[in-house]
Amino acid sequence: MSSTTSRIQRAILSVTDKTGLADFARKLSGLGIELISTGGTAKLLRDSRIAVKDISELTGFPEMLDGRVKTLHPKVHGGILHRREDPKHRSAVAEHGIPPIDMVVVNLYAFEKTAAKAGVAFDELIENIDIGGPSMIRSAAKNFHDVAIVTSPADYDMIAEELSKSGGTLSLDTKWRLAKKAFATTAAYDSAIASTLEQVSANGNLQVQPAAETFPPTLRLSFQKTLDLRYGENPHQRAAMYSDSSGVGVANARQLQGKELSYNNIVDLQAAWDLAQEFDEPVCAIIKHTNPCGTATGKTLAEAYKKALECDPVSAFGGVIGVNRPVNAEAAEEMHKLFLEVIAAPGFDEAAKAKFASKKNLRLVEVIPANQMWVLKNVSGGILVQDADVRPLQDSDLKVVTKRLPTTEEKRALLFAWKVCKHVKSNAIVYARDGQTVGVGAGQMSRVDAAKIGAMKAQLPLKGTVAASDAFFPFPDGVEEIARAGATAIVQPGGSQRDPEVIEAADRLGLAMLFTGVRHFRH
Repeated sequence: MSSTTSRIQRAILSVTDKTGLADFARKLSGLGIELISTGGTAKLLRDSRIAVKDISELTGFPEMLDGRVKTLHPKVHGGILHRREDPKHRSAVAEHGIPPIDMVVVNLYAFEKTAAKAGVAFDELIENIDIGGPSMIRSAAKNFHDVAIVTSPADYDMIAEELSKSGGTLSLDTKWRLAKKAFATTAAYDSAIASTLEQVSANGNLQVQPAAETFPPTLRLSFQKTLDLRYGENPHQRAAMYSDSSGVGVANARQLQGKELSYNNIVDLQAAWDLAQEFDEPVCAIIKHTNPCGTATGKTLAEAYKKALECDPVSAFGGVIGVNRPVNAEAAEEMHKLFLEVIAAPGFDEAAKAKFASKKNLRLVEVIPANQMWVLKNVSGGILVQDADVRPLQDSDLKVVTKRLPTTEEKRALLFAWKVCKHVKSNAIVYARDGQTVGVGAGQMSRVDAAKIGAMKAQLPLKGTVAASDAFFPFPDGVEEIARAGATAIVQPGGSQRDPEVIEAADRLGLAMLFTGVRHFRH
Protein backbone atom coordinates (compact mmCIF):
# COMPACT_ATOMS: atom_id res chain seq x y z
CA MET A 1 0.00 0.00 0.00
CA SER A 2 1.46 3.34 -0.94
CA SER A 3 1.92 6.12 1.58
CA THR A 4 -0.08 9.27 1.06
CA THR A 5 1.07 12.77 1.96
CA SER A 6 -1.79 14.70 0.38
CA ARG A 7 -2.77 17.99 1.90
CA ILE A 8 -5.46 17.78 4.57
CA GLN A 9 -8.50 19.59 3.29
CA ARG A 10 -11.40 18.48 5.48
CA ALA A 11 -11.64 17.48 9.17
CA ILE A 12 -14.40 16.21 11.44
CA LEU A 13 -14.22 17.37 15.07
CA SER A 14 -16.41 15.74 17.73
CA VAL A 15 -15.03 15.69 21.26
CA THR A 16 -16.13 15.26 24.86
CA ASP A 17 -12.93 16.70 26.33
CA LYS A 18 -12.80 20.14 24.77
CA THR A 19 -9.45 21.11 26.29
CA GLY A 20 -7.49 23.20 23.79
CA LEU A 21 -9.92 22.47 20.97
CA ALA A 22 -10.76 26.05 20.01
CA ASP A 23 -7.09 26.98 19.54
CA PHE A 24 -6.42 23.80 17.56
CA ALA A 25 -9.48 24.31 15.35
CA ARG A 26 -8.49 27.92 14.72
CA LYS A 27 -5.07 26.75 13.51
CA LEU A 28 -6.67 24.14 11.24
CA SER A 29 -9.05 26.71 9.83
CA GLY A 30 -6.16 29.10 9.29
CA LEU A 31 -4.52 26.46 7.08
CA GLY A 32 -7.63 26.38 4.89
CA ILE A 33 -8.98 23.12 6.31
CA GLU A 34 -12.78 22.84 6.23
CA LEU A 35 -14.20 21.95 9.65
CA ILE A 36 -17.25 19.74 10.18
CA SER A 37 -18.60 19.17 13.66
CA THR A 38 -21.39 17.87 15.88
CA GLY A 39 -23.58 19.20 18.68
CA GLY A 40 -21.71 20.81 21.56
CA THR A 41 -18.41 20.79 19.69
CA ALA A 42 -19.90 22.80 16.84
CA LYS A 43 -21.42 25.25 19.32
CA LEU A 44 -18.04 25.76 21.00
CA LEU A 45 -16.41 26.51 17.66
CA ARG A 46 -19.13 28.95 16.64
CA ASP A 47 -18.94 30.66 20.03
CA SER A 48 -15.20 30.99 19.37
CA ARG A 49 -15.99 32.57 15.95
CA ILE A 50 -14.53 29.68 13.98
CA ALA A 51 -16.27 28.70 10.75
CA VAL A 52 -17.75 25.21 11.00
CA LYS A 53 -20.27 23.09 9.09
CA ASP A 54 -22.79 20.91 10.95
CA ILE A 55 -22.52 17.17 10.38
CA SER A 56 -26.12 17.24 9.13
CA GLU A 57 -25.02 19.46 6.22
CA LEU A 58 -22.62 16.70 5.16
CA THR A 59 -24.96 13.75 5.66
CA GLY A 60 -28.23 15.45 4.67
CA PHE A 61 -29.70 13.81 7.76
CA PRO A 62 -30.40 15.43 11.15
CA GLU A 63 -28.85 14.29 14.40
CA MET A 64 -31.49 12.12 16.06
CA LEU A 65 -32.41 9.86 18.98
CA ASP A 66 -31.01 12.29 21.55
CA GLY A 67 -27.67 12.33 19.75
CA ARG A 68 -27.32 8.55 19.56
CA VAL A 69 -27.22 8.80 15.76
CA LYS A 70 -25.27 11.60 14.14
CA THR A 71 -22.02 10.33 12.55
CA LEU A 72 -23.17 6.79 11.67
CA HIS A 73 -23.64 7.53 7.99
CA PRO A 74 -22.03 6.46 4.68
CA LYS A 75 -21.07 10.05 3.89
CA VAL A 76 -19.01 10.08 7.08
CA HIS A 77 -17.48 6.63 6.96
CA GLY A 78 -17.21 6.55 3.18
CA GLY A 79 -15.36 9.85 3.32
CA ILE A 80 -12.98 8.43 5.91
CA LEU A 81 -12.52 4.85 4.72
CA HIS A 82 -12.08 5.07 0.97
CA ARG A 83 -8.55 4.40 -0.23
CA ARG A 84 -7.37 7.35 -2.25
CA GLU A 85 -5.05 5.28 -4.51
CA ASP A 86 -7.83 2.83 -5.46
CA PRO A 87 -9.68 3.95 -8.65
CA LYS A 88 -12.77 1.90 -7.73
CA HIS A 89 -12.96 3.57 -4.32
CA ARG A 90 -12.56 7.01 -5.86
CA SER A 91 -15.25 6.23 -8.41
CA ALA A 92 -17.66 4.96 -5.74
CA VAL A 93 -17.40 8.02 -3.50
CA ALA A 94 -17.68 10.33 -6.51
CA GLU A 95 -20.82 8.53 -7.69
CA HIS A 96 -22.48 9.00 -4.31
CA GLY A 97 -21.26 12.54 -3.72
CA ILE A 98 -19.07 11.64 -0.75
CA PRO A 99 -16.31 14.20 -0.10
CA PRO A 100 -13.00 12.95 1.38
CA ILE A 101 -12.43 13.43 5.09
CA ASP A 102 -8.71 13.69 5.79
CA MET A 103 -8.63 14.20 9.54
CA VAL A 104 -10.81 12.97 12.40
CA VAL A 105 -10.51 14.68 15.80
CA VAL A 106 -12.48 12.61 18.31
CA ASN A 107 -12.38 11.74 21.99
CA LEU A 108 -15.00 9.67 23.70
CA TYR A 109 -17.84 10.00 26.19
CA ALA A 110 -16.40 9.95 29.70
CA PHE A 111 -17.54 6.41 30.52
CA GLU A 112 -14.80 5.70 33.06
CA LYS A 113 -15.44 8.90 35.01
CA THR A 114 -19.15 8.17 34.97
CA ALA A 115 -18.55 4.60 36.20
CA ALA A 116 -16.35 5.95 39.04
CA LYS A 117 -19.19 8.10 40.42
CA ALA A 118 -20.70 6.84 43.66
CA GLY A 119 -24.21 5.45 43.16
CA VAL A 120 -24.16 5.80 39.40
CA ALA A 121 -27.39 4.60 37.78
CA PHE A 122 -27.41 1.90 35.13
CA ASP A 123 -29.15 4.11 32.57
CA GLU A 124 -26.49 6.80 33.01
CA LEU A 125 -23.79 4.20 32.39
CA ILE A 126 -25.46 3.02 29.20
CA GLU A 127 -25.92 6.54 27.83
CA ASN A 128 -22.20 7.15 28.34
CA ILE A 129 -21.25 4.29 26.01
CA ASP A 130 -20.03 6.09 22.89
CA ILE A 131 -20.95 4.47 19.57
CA GLY A 132 -20.22 6.96 16.82
CA GLY A 133 -16.92 8.07 18.32
CA PRO A 134 -15.22 4.65 18.42
CA SER A 135 -16.59 3.91 14.94
CA MET A 136 -14.99 7.03 13.48
CA ILE A 137 -11.75 6.40 15.38
CA ARG A 138 -11.47 2.86 14.08
CA SER A 139 -12.36 3.90 10.52
CA ALA A 140 -9.74 6.63 10.48
CA ALA A 141 -7.08 4.50 12.16
CA LYS A 142 -7.69 1.65 9.70
CA ASN A 143 -7.18 4.06 6.81
CA PHE A 144 -4.21 5.82 8.43
CA HIS A 145 -2.35 6.06 5.11
CA ASP A 146 -4.88 8.66 4.00
CA VAL A 147 -6.50 9.93 7.22
CA ALA A 148 -5.04 11.42 10.42
CA ILE A 149 -6.84 10.32 13.60
CA VAL A 150 -6.42 12.61 16.61
CA THR A 151 -7.70 11.26 19.93
CA SER A 152 -5.80 13.30 22.52
CA PRO A 153 -5.61 17.06 23.19
CA ALA A 154 -1.97 16.44 24.13
CA ASP A 155 -1.22 15.98 20.41
CA TYR A 156 -2.84 19.19 19.16
CA ASP A 157 0.25 21.40 19.32
CA MET A 158 2.52 18.84 17.69
CA ILE A 159 0.08 18.24 14.83
CA ALA A 160 -0.57 21.94 14.28
CA GLU A 161 3.16 22.64 14.16
CA GLU A 162 3.81 19.87 11.61
CA LEU A 163 0.89 20.98 9.44
CA SER A 164 2.13 24.57 9.51
CA LYS A 165 5.68 23.62 8.54
CA SER A 166 4.63 21.19 5.78
CA GLY A 167 1.93 23.27 4.14
CA GLY A 168 -0.95 21.16 5.47
CA THR A 169 0.37 17.58 5.31
CA LEU A 170 1.33 15.02 7.95
CA SER A 171 4.03 12.40 7.49
CA LEU A 172 3.21 8.71 7.33
CA ASP A 173 5.21 8.21 10.55
CA THR A 174 3.00 10.72 12.35
CA LYS A 175 -0.22 9.22 11.00
CA TRP A 176 0.90 5.70 11.95
CA ARG A 177 1.80 6.80 15.48
CA LEU A 178 -1.60 8.48 15.83
CA ALA A 179 -3.35 5.36 14.49
CA LYS A 180 -1.67 3.09 17.03
CA LYS A 181 -2.66 5.47 19.80
CA ALA A 182 -6.22 5.47 18.45
CA PHE A 183 -6.51 1.67 18.48
CA ALA A 184 -5.17 1.64 22.04
CA THR A 185 -7.81 4.23 22.96
CA THR A 186 -10.74 2.17 21.67
CA ALA A 187 -9.32 -1.03 23.19
CA ALA A 188 -9.08 0.64 26.61
CA TYR A 189 -12.57 2.10 26.23
CA ASP A 190 -14.15 -1.26 25.38
CA SER A 191 -12.23 -2.91 28.20
CA ALA A 192 -13.54 -0.35 30.70
CA ILE A 193 -17.10 -0.91 29.51
CA ALA A 194 -16.84 -4.70 29.68
CA SER A 195 -15.21 -4.66 33.12
CA THR A 196 -17.78 -2.23 34.52
CA LEU A 197 -20.81 -4.05 33.12
CA GLU A 198 -19.58 -7.30 34.68
CA GLN A 199 -20.48 -5.64 37.98
CA VAL A 200 -24.11 -5.14 36.94
CA SER A 201 -26.49 -7.58 38.54
CA ALA A 202 -28.94 -9.62 36.47
CA ASN A 203 -31.76 -9.35 38.99
CA GLY A 204 -34.19 -7.72 36.61
CA ASN A 205 -33.48 -4.23 37.95
CA LEU A 206 -30.07 -3.82 36.31
CA GLN A 207 -28.33 -2.28 39.31
CA VAL A 208 -24.63 -1.51 39.52
CA GLN A 209 -23.13 -3.47 42.38
CA PRO A 210 -20.48 -2.00 44.73
CA ALA A 211 -18.21 -4.99 44.04
CA ALA A 212 -18.39 -8.14 42.01
CA GLU A 213 -19.39 -11.23 43.99
CA THR A 214 -16.78 -13.25 42.14
CA PHE A 215 -13.69 -12.33 40.20
CA PRO A 216 -14.30 -12.09 36.44
CA PRO A 217 -13.26 -15.02 34.24
CA THR A 218 -11.22 -12.58 32.15
CA LEU A 219 -9.39 -9.76 33.87
CA ARG A 220 -9.14 -6.73 31.60
CA LEU A 221 -6.57 -4.16 32.59
CA SER A 222 -6.20 -0.95 30.66
CA PHE A 223 -3.94 1.88 31.76
CA GLN A 224 -2.34 4.80 29.95
CA LYS A 225 1.22 5.85 30.59
CA THR A 226 1.19 9.17 32.39
CA LEU A 227 4.77 9.43 33.57
CA ASP A 228 8.20 8.09 32.67
CA LEU A 229 10.14 7.76 35.90
CA ARG A 230 13.88 8.30 36.19
CA TYR A 231 14.25 4.72 37.45
CA GLY A 232 12.51 2.11 39.59
CA GLU A 233 13.28 1.00 43.12
CA ASN A 234 16.97 1.14 42.14
CA PRO A 235 18.85 3.09 39.46
CA HIS A 236 19.41 0.03 37.25
CA GLN A 237 15.64 -0.60 36.94
CA ARG A 238 13.44 1.21 34.41
CA ALA A 239 10.03 2.44 35.55
CA ALA A 240 6.90 4.30 34.46
CA MET A 241 3.50 5.12 35.95
CA TYR A 242 0.21 4.30 34.25
CA SER A 243 -3.24 5.53 35.22
CA ASP A 244 -6.80 4.36 34.65
CA SER A 245 -7.90 7.85 33.53
CA SER A 246 -10.62 7.96 36.19
CA GLY A 247 -9.27 11.23 37.56
CA VAL A 248 -9.17 9.87 41.12
CA GLY A 249 -6.58 8.15 43.29
CA VAL A 250 -2.82 8.45 43.53
CA ALA A 251 -2.07 7.62 39.88
CA ASN A 252 -4.29 10.51 38.78
CA ALA A 253 -3.10 12.96 41.44
CA ARG A 254 -2.14 16.53 40.54
CA GLN A 255 1.40 17.57 41.44
CA LEU A 256 1.43 21.23 42.42
CA GLN A 257 5.16 21.73 42.86
CA GLY A 258 8.49 19.97 43.30
CA LYS A 259 10.78 17.76 41.27
CA GLU A 260 9.43 14.70 39.52
CA LEU A 261 8.14 11.84 41.64
CA SER A 262 10.26 8.71 41.88
CA TYR A 263 9.00 5.13 41.88
CA ASN A 264 9.66 4.85 45.64
CA ASN A 265 7.99 8.23 46.28
CA ILE A 266 4.81 6.99 44.62
CA VAL A 267 4.81 3.69 46.53
CA ASP A 268 5.26 5.58 49.83
CA LEU A 269 2.69 8.16 48.77
CA GLN A 270 0.11 5.40 48.30
CA ALA A 271 0.93 3.97 51.74
CA ALA A 272 0.59 7.38 53.38
CA TRP A 273 -2.64 8.16 51.58
CA ASP A 274 -4.20 4.78 52.44
CA LEU A 275 -3.43 5.16 56.13
CA ALA A 276 -4.74 8.73 56.27
CA GLN A 277 -8.05 7.59 54.75
CA GLU A 278 -8.68 5.28 57.74
CA PHE A 279 -9.67 8.23 59.93
CA ASP A 280 -12.54 10.71 60.08
CA GLU A 281 -10.79 13.17 62.40
CA PRO A 282 -7.75 15.18 61.23
CA VAL A 283 -4.81 12.80 60.90
CA CYS A 284 -1.21 12.82 59.74
CA ALA A 285 0.69 9.72 58.63
CA ILE A 286 4.46 9.96 58.14
CA ILE A 287 5.74 7.11 55.98
CA LYS A 288 9.24 5.79 55.44
CA HIS A 289 9.79 2.80 53.14
CA THR A 290 6.02 2.08 53.16
CA ASN A 291 5.84 1.83 56.96
CA PRO A 292 4.42 4.53 59.25
CA CYS A 293 7.13 5.97 61.45
CA GLY A 294 4.54 8.20 63.08
CA THR A 295 0.78 8.59 62.92
CA ALA A 296 -1.48 10.81 65.01
CA THR A 297 -4.85 12.48 65.10
CA GLY A 298 -5.54 15.94 66.48
CA LYS A 299 -8.05 18.73 66.71
CA THR A 300 -6.17 20.37 63.85
CA LEU A 301 -3.86 19.11 61.14
CA ALA A 302 -0.97 21.00 62.70
CA GLU A 303 -1.54 19.27 66.03
CA ALA A 304 -1.80 15.87 64.32
CA TYR A 305 1.49 16.46 62.47
CA LYS A 306 3.39 17.50 65.62
CA LYS A 307 2.14 14.44 67.51
CA ALA A 308 3.01 12.13 64.59
CA LEU A 309 6.51 13.58 64.38
CA GLU A 310 7.12 12.95 68.10
CA CYS A 311 6.89 9.19 67.54
CA ASP A 312 10.10 8.92 65.51
CA PRO A 313 11.56 12.27 64.37
CA VAL A 314 14.78 10.63 63.17
CA SER A 315 13.04 8.27 60.73
CA ALA A 316 10.63 11.03 59.65
CA PHE A 317 13.51 12.91 58.01
CA GLY A 318 13.03 12.53 54.26
CA GLY A 319 9.62 10.93 54.76
CA VAL A 320 6.34 11.09 52.87
CA ILE A 321 3.28 12.60 54.54
CA GLY A 322 -0.37 11.75 53.98
CA VAL A 323 -3.20 13.79 55.50
CA ASN A 324 -6.97 13.72 55.16
CA ARG A 325 -7.59 17.47 55.30
CA PRO A 326 -6.47 20.35 53.08
CA VAL A 327 -3.15 21.66 54.34
CA ASN A 328 -3.51 25.17 55.77
CA ALA A 329 -0.97 27.80 56.82
CA GLU A 330 -0.67 26.51 60.38
CA ALA A 331 0.11 22.95 59.29
CA ALA A 332 2.45 24.18 56.56
CA GLU A 333 4.39 26.24 59.09
CA GLU A 334 5.14 23.08 61.10
CA MET A 335 5.83 20.78 58.15
CA HIS A 336 8.13 23.34 56.58
CA LYS A 337 10.65 22.82 59.41
CA LEU A 338 11.46 19.24 58.34
CA PHE A 339 13.01 17.88 55.17
CA LEU A 340 10.22 15.93 53.47
CA GLU A 341 9.98 14.26 50.08
CA VAL A 342 6.22 14.42 49.43
CA ILE A 343 3.08 15.77 51.07
CA ALA A 344 -0.18 14.21 49.84
CA ALA A 345 -3.42 15.93 50.74
CA PRO A 346 -6.92 16.60 49.39
CA GLY A 347 -5.77 20.18 48.83
CA PHE A 348 -3.48 23.03 49.88
CA ASP A 349 -4.68 26.55 50.62
CA GLU A 350 -2.89 29.53 49.08
CA ALA A 351 -1.02 30.37 52.28
CA ALA A 352 0.30 26.80 52.53
CA LYS A 353 1.43 26.82 48.89
CA ALA A 354 3.20 30.13 49.45
CA LYS A 355 4.98 28.73 52.52
CA PHE A 356 6.20 25.63 50.67
CA ALA A 357 7.23 27.55 47.53
CA SER A 358 10.74 28.08 48.87
CA LYS A 359 11.28 24.31 49.03
CA LYS A 360 11.64 23.79 45.30
CA ASN A 361 12.18 20.02 45.47
CA LEU A 362 9.31 19.26 47.86
CA ARG A 363 6.48 17.60 45.98
CA LEU A 364 2.98 18.77 46.86
CA VAL A 365 0.45 16.28 45.55
CA GLU A 366 -3.30 16.85 45.48
CA VAL A 367 -5.25 13.58 45.56
CA ILE A 368 -8.95 12.94 45.00
CA PRO A 369 -10.03 9.93 47.13
CA ALA A 370 -10.84 6.73 45.25
CA ASN A 371 -12.64 3.58 46.29
CA GLN A 372 -10.14 0.78 45.78
CA MET A 373 -11.79 -2.54 45.00
CA TRP A 374 -8.88 -4.83 44.20
CA VAL A 375 -5.19 -5.12 44.93
CA LEU A 376 -2.95 -6.64 42.24
CA LYS A 377 0.51 -8.12 42.60
CA ASN A 378 2.54 -9.58 39.78
CA VAL A 379 4.03 -13.06 39.86
CA SER A 380 5.98 -14.75 37.07
CA GLY A 381 3.52 -15.73 34.36
CA GLY A 382 0.55 -13.85 35.81
CA ILE A 383 -0.87 -11.72 38.60
CA LEU A 384 -2.50 -12.23 41.97
CA VAL A 385 -5.75 -10.39 42.61
CA GLN A 386 -7.43 -9.85 45.96
CA ASP A 387 -10.06 -7.61 47.50
CA ALA A 388 -8.68 -4.42 49.00
CA ASP A 389 -8.33 -4.66 52.79
CA VAL A 390 -11.00 -2.10 53.57
CA ARG A 391 -13.09 -4.03 56.12
CA PRO A 392 -13.87 -1.67 59.02
CA LEU A 393 -13.73 -2.94 62.58
CA GLN A 394 -17.19 -3.07 64.15
CA ASP A 395 -17.95 -3.06 67.88
CA SER A 396 -19.56 -6.45 67.35
CA ASP A 397 -16.16 -7.78 66.21
CA LEU A 398 -14.53 -6.99 69.55
CA LYS A 399 -14.35 -9.68 72.21
CA VAL A 400 -12.75 -9.18 75.62
CA VAL A 401 -10.92 -12.43 76.43
CA THR A 402 -9.13 -11.45 79.64
CA LYS A 403 -10.35 -11.08 83.20
CA ARG A 404 -9.67 -7.36 83.11
CA LEU A 405 -11.78 -5.17 80.83
CA PRO A 406 -10.04 -2.33 78.98
CA THR A 407 -10.78 1.14 80.29
CA THR A 408 -12.57 3.61 78.03
CA GLU A 409 -9.25 5.36 77.35
CA GLU A 410 -7.51 2.05 76.60
CA LYS A 411 -10.25 1.02 74.19
CA ARG A 412 -9.96 4.28 72.23
CA ALA A 413 -6.20 3.82 72.05
CA LEU A 414 -6.58 0.17 71.00
CA LEU A 415 -8.90 1.09 68.14
CA PHE A 416 -6.47 3.78 67.00
CA ALA A 417 -3.51 1.38 67.17
CA TRP A 418 -5.47 -1.26 65.25
CA LYS A 419 -6.11 1.12 62.34
CA VAL A 420 -2.42 1.99 62.13
CA CYS A 421 -1.23 -1.60 62.54
CA LYS A 422 -3.24 -2.61 59.50
CA HIS A 423 -0.86 -0.46 57.41
CA VAL A 424 2.40 -1.78 58.86
CA LYS A 425 4.33 -4.55 57.10
CA SER A 426 3.90 -7.88 58.86
CA ASN A 427 4.93 -9.04 61.38
CA ALA A 428 3.75 -5.82 63.01
CA ILE A 429 3.38 -4.50 66.54
CA VAL A 430 2.26 -0.91 67.18
CA TYR A 431 2.46 0.80 70.57
CA ALA A 432 0.14 3.77 70.94
CA ARG A 433 -1.78 6.13 73.13
CA ASP A 434 -5.15 7.53 72.15
CA GLY A 435 -4.51 9.34 68.89
CA GLN A 436 -0.72 8.88 68.76
CA THR A 437 1.71 6.11 67.85
CA VAL A 438 4.57 5.64 70.31
CA GLY A 439 6.57 2.79 68.78
CA VAL A 440 6.32 0.78 65.56
CA GLY A 441 7.83 -2.68 65.07
CA ALA A 442 7.53 -3.45 61.36
CA GLY A 443 8.30 -6.25 58.95
CA GLN A 444 9.93 -8.73 61.32
CA MET A 445 10.28 -12.46 60.84
CA SER A 446 9.01 -13.15 64.36
CA ARG A 447 6.28 -11.40 66.32
CA VAL A 448 8.31 -11.20 69.50
CA ASP A 449 11.07 -9.37 67.60
CA ALA A 450 8.47 -6.91 66.27
CA ALA A 451 7.41 -6.28 69.89
CA LYS A 452 11.03 -5.71 70.95
CA ILE A 453 11.85 -3.42 68.03
CA GLY A 454 8.66 -1.38 68.46
CA ALA A 455 9.63 -0.75 72.08
CA MET A 456 13.24 -0.05 71.14
CA LYS A 457 12.16 2.54 68.54
CA ALA A 458 9.96 4.44 71.01
CA GLN A 459 11.01 8.04 71.68
CA LEU A 460 8.07 8.70 74.00
CA PRO A 461 7.34 6.94 77.31
CA LEU A 462 5.92 3.46 76.82
CA LYS A 463 4.38 3.13 80.26
CA GLY A 464 0.60 3.14 79.97
CA THR A 465 0.50 2.58 76.23
CA VAL A 466 -1.49 -0.10 74.43
CA ALA A 467 -0.35 -2.43 71.65
CA ALA A 468 -1.87 -3.78 68.46
CA SER A 469 -0.75 -6.91 66.64
CA ASP A 470 -1.68 -7.52 63.00
CA ALA A 471 -1.99 -11.30 63.55
CA PHE A 472 -2.25 -13.72 66.47
CA PHE A 473 0.52 -14.43 68.97
CA PRO A 474 1.87 -17.94 68.36
CA PHE A 475 3.43 -17.98 71.84
CA PRO A 476 3.04 -16.00 75.07
CA ASP A 477 6.51 -14.45 74.69
CA GLY A 478 5.20 -11.60 72.53
CA VAL A 479 2.63 -10.65 75.15
CA GLU A 480 5.29 -10.83 77.86
CA GLU A 481 7.56 -8.54 75.86
CA ILE A 482 4.75 -6.00 75.38
CA ALA A 483 3.99 -6.02 79.12
CA ARG A 484 7.70 -5.60 79.87
CA ALA A 485 7.69 -2.49 77.68
CA GLY A 486 4.94 -0.93 79.81
CA ALA A 487 1.79 -1.45 77.75
CA THR A 488 -1.42 -2.24 79.62
CA ALA A 489 -3.73 -3.59 76.90
CA ILE A 490 -3.50 -5.49 73.62
CA VAL A 491 -5.70 -5.87 70.56
CA GLN A 492 -5.09 -8.82 68.24
CA PRO A 493 -7.08 -11.12 65.94
CA GLY A 494 -6.82 -14.30 68.02
CA GLY A 495 -7.02 -17.69 66.38
CA SER A 496 -3.82 -19.35 67.58
CA GLN A 497 -3.79 -22.91 68.90
CA ARG A 498 -2.07 -21.39 71.93
CA ASP A 499 -4.69 -18.68 72.53
CA PRO A 500 -5.42 -20.12 76.03
CA GLU A 501 -1.72 -19.78 76.94
CA VAL A 502 -1.57 -16.26 75.51
CA ILE A 503 -4.71 -15.21 77.42
CA GLU A 504 -3.36 -16.78 80.61
CA ALA A 505 -0.16 -14.76 80.22
CA ALA A 506 -2.17 -11.56 79.75
CA ASP A 507 -4.19 -12.32 82.89
CA ARG A 508 -1.04 -13.10 84.85
CA LEU A 509 0.47 -9.77 83.75
CA GLY A 510 -2.71 -7.76 84.45
CA LEU A 511 -3.32 -6.85 80.80
CA ALA A 512 -6.63 -6.34 79.08
CA MET A 513 -6.89 -8.09 75.73
CA LEU A 514 -9.34 -7.75 72.85
CA PHE A 515 -9.78 -10.23 70.01
CA THR A 516 -11.04 -8.86 66.68
CA GLY A 517 -11.37 -12.07 64.67
CA VAL A 518 -9.83 -10.18 61.73
CA ARG A 519 -6.21 -10.48 60.57
CA HIS A 520 -4.34 -7.75 58.69
CA PHE A 521 -1.23 -9.32 57.16
CA ARG A 522 0.52 -6.87 54.84
CA HIS A 523 3.17 -8.46 52.66
